Amino acid sequence: MSARILVAEDDPKQANLVRVYLEREGHSVLVVGDGRAALEQVRARRPDLVVLDVMMPVVDGLDVCRILRAESNLPILLLTARTTEDDVLLGLDIGADDYLTKPYSPRELAARVRALLRRSGVLSAGNQAVLRVGDLEVDPGRFEVRIGGRLVTLTAKEFGILEVLAGEPGRAFTRAQIIDRAFGFDHYVLERTVDAHVMNLRRKIEVDPAEPRYVQTVFGRGYRLAERSDAERSPEDAAAGTDPSA
Repeated sequence: MSARILVAEDDPKQANLVRVYLEREGHSVLVVGDGRAALEQVRARRPDLVVLDVMMPVVDGLDVCRILRAESNLPILLLTARTTEDDVLLGLDIGADDYLTKPYSPRELAARVRALLRRSGVLSAGNQAVLRVGDLEVDPGRFEVRIGGRLVTLTAKEFGILEVLAGEPGRAFTRAQIIDRAFGFDHYVLERTVDAHVMNLRRKIEVDPAEPRYVQTVFGRGYRLAERSDAERSPEDAAAGTDPSA
C-alpha cells in the first residue's frame, strides 16, 4: 500500500532525488521548500510521514519537528548535515523518529521510510488482507484483482479507486474523497477524471458496464461498491427482486 509523504527540503536537486526514489517505492510525494510551508501542508494534507531537512529557510527543521510532535504522532525522518552526536541527540529528543546525515544514500532513505511506515502501522510487514465482495477479489499486497478467479489487469489509478471502494462496501464516496484516498498528492487528478477511470474500470470488471453490479453510481454523491449481499445476487435475481439465499 502506498503512503502519502511530505518532503521538506530547500535544495531542489536533493528534493527531486528524494521524490524520485520514494515515488519508485509507490508512494505519493509532495515537496515543499521551507519550514512554514511544511507546517501548512501537514495540517492541510495530513500525510503519513514527513521527511524533514534541518537547515531550511523561514522556519528551520528542528522547530518544525518540535511543533509537529506537539500536535501529532506523525512519523518524522530528519535529514541533517550536522554529524555530531549532540546534534543527532537533539533531533531525537525533540521528537524525530529517525535521522540520516548528509550525504546519504537514497536507497537507505527509502529503506528508513519503509521501516518507519511499518512501525507506525501505515504499511504491513506481512500480507495484506484480500478484500472480497461477491466474486470480486481485490488483493492490495499483490496489486491484483480477480473476478470469479479470473485475473483482471487494471491501471494503477483504476486499482486505487477500486481498493478505496472495496475497503468499505456500501459506503458512498465523493469524487474528492476518492482522489484524496487513492491518489494522495497527485494534483493532476481532477474530479471529472475520476469518472473516466470508473468508466474504464467498469468495462473490465462488469458483465454489463451500463448496468454495473459492483461499482455503483450514487447520484448527487459519487460512487460506492455494492455491499456483499447485493454483489452475490445475479443480475437476473436483482431485476426480479429475489434473493437466492432465501
